[in-house]
Order: sequence, then C-alpha cells, then structure tokens
Amino acid sequence: MNLYAIYGVSGCGRGVMPLARSMLARWCAEPYELVFVDDHPPAPEANGHRVLTYRQFLDAGADRRTACIAIADSLLRAKLAERCATDGIEPFSVVADNVVTMDGVQIGEGAILSPFVTITSNIRIGRHFQANLYAYVEHDCVIGDFVTFAPGVKCNGNVVIEDHAYIGSGAILRQGRPGEPLVIGRGVVVGMGAVVTRSVPPGVTVAGNPARPLKR
Repeated sequence: MNLYAIYGVSGCGRGVMPLARSMLARWCAEPYELVFVDDHPPAPEANGHRVLTYRQFLDAGADRRTACIAIADSLLRAKLAERCATDGIEPFSVVADNVVTMDGVQIGEGAILSPFVTITSNIRIGRHFQANLYAYVEHDCVIGDFVTFAPGVKCNGNVVIEDHAYIGSGAILRQGRPGEPLVIGRGVVVGMGAVVTRSVPPGVTVAGNPARPLKR
C-alpha cells in the first residue's frame, strides 16, 4: 500500500484534494490511500479522507509515502518540504485534468497546477510552484522555487520571478524583452489586480496600476 498525502487541510488543501484524487485514479495502478496531513487536525476526517497528524503519517504502515504541500505561505511550505525530505517522504505534483502545457516546459517537484492553468513554451519553473485557477505563464519565463500565483495571474513573456514571490489575484506582469526580462525579486509581494510594468527589487510589496511600492 502506498500512502499519498495532501499536506494541509485548510481551504487550499481541500481545493487540491479532488484534483489529486482524479489524477491518481487515472494513472496509479498499485493500491494506495489518499489522506490529508495536518500538524493540528481539526477533525479525524475531511471531505471523505482521513486526516492524520504528521507523526501518524510517518508511523502508518506503507511501502511508500509521498506528499504534496498545499500551503500558501511559501516560507512555511519550504520548511515543511525540508522536513518531508529529511524523513524520506517523496514530493509529488498535482496537475488538474485540463491544464495546458506546451513545448520546452520544465517544472520542479511538488507543483500544484489548478484547473484552467496554461503554461506555454520554453519555460523553466522551480520546486513547489503553486498556480491557482486561470493563471497563465507565457513564453521564455524563468520562475524560482516556492513561488505562488493566486487566481487569474497573467505572467507575460520574458519575465524572471525569483524564489518565494507571491503574485496576487488578477495581477498582470508586463512582458519583458529578450535579454532584458522583467524581474520580480525574491520575496516580492504583488498585490491583487496590480499591473507591474517595471522590475521590482527583492522584498518589496507593490500594488496599483501601474504598480508602485507600498509605503510603510
């Protein structure tokens, strides 16, 4: 018996679970169980699946344990990914049935690609990427590790997004140029509906149209 887990039973995890269930039903031939894992389970069951603590997940009898981390906070996601790797838990990606990926696309382990996501051509994406409903990534983009796209993000061509960036719902990233990409720095937060027309340095939060740094 193989044990597959969605790590996190919050709204994000409960949204990912049916995608994982559908995906595994299509291609997993060996016996398996699909569960939630949560450090503080609100109940022993959610949406028809068992909810285990992390310790229960480790102690459960299984030939193989894999987990997809459905946590929006990228820093916490990275911490949990490191914990799982240390304990020999393999990452797996969850990809909705109708996701479109085109030519020359590389995506790292542990990704979550929600329904109606489109990733076009010649794109490199790092580990534990999350793209929510109706997000897209256009040609010749490079995206780092633990990047999060909220619903409806429009990432146009020749954009570089560094690790741990968060792009809010409906945000638009203007197209860069070959050799002169639009760069979204490490840990940047792009606000909901923002239109980003120029590069953003690491650690800055931007909002508005055109997007400007928020004053603190």
